[in-house]
Amino acid sequence: MSDDPEPAVNISGGTAGGGAPAEFDPATADTRAERVVDRLGELYWQKSYGGRDAFTCLVRTILSQNTSDKASQPAHDALISKYDGEGVDLAESLANAEQSTLAETISSAGLYNQKSEILIATAEWVLEEFGSAVAFDEFVTDEGPETVRETLLEVRGVGPKTADCVLLFAGGRGGVFPVDTHVHRIYRRLGIADPDADHEDVRAVLERDVPAAKCGFGHTATIQFGREYCTARKPACLDDPDACPMADLCDQVGVYPASDEVVDPAATIE
Repeated sequence: MSDDPEPAVNISGGTAGGGAPAEFDPATADTRAERVVDRLGELYWQKSYGGRDAFTCLVRTILSQNTSDKASQPAHDALISKYDGEGVDLAESLANAEQSTLAETISSAGLYNQKSEILIATAEWVLEEFGSAVAFDEFVTDEGPETVRETLLEVRGVGPKTADCVLLFAGGRGGVFPVDTHVHRIYRRLGIADPDADHEDVRAVLERDVPAAKCGFGHTATIQFGREYCTARKPACLDDPDACPMADLCDQVGVYPASDEVVDPAATIE
């Protein structure tokens, strides 16, 4: 396991993002997906999640859509600095925000005009449905996960990954494995999910094959693995098969070292 702490610049909030240490033992893994996650536990931090404020988490995840953490983190920090504070309900503050001012505040996140409109509308929805950000947090924490997920998916700008991140990082729900572009790419490339599986198909496979207590860690560690080893265009195995810690667990779907070619796994289907 790496001595480096979980990166602070990611959607989970790093070491201050709540949760508790979790243990992983590759010798007891029952499926290949679980063995991958346990191997990640040898490379990175080992942690379960939960305990973050639900509305703040929702805001952070919306800001992260279609952009990198490097770009969205400053936007999140600027938003919190301007609109949150002691005794302030963030949902009420954003619902009353001037859209152009909010857009300027979060400009580093990209698509800032669209995201500012979505954030204001989402804040208005929270106030209308729950009365406050605190009440929304209680809903996410106490209500059944399927009810929370279905409710969030009705909100404009909230897709499956965003809903699942709120369930995971705020609600601390076991068995939730959010699927972003890294997770979608890697588990199809590994051969654990079908080459043409969509995001929801990959999520179903992972939540079936990875124990509930390991799903949250699997999500964040897979993202880190995707950044360091299994990148979209030049995975580590392309130049050196032994450079990837998952080499013995991977089918290399769509990766052709002999021709130095990398394609989307779905392109391998004839």
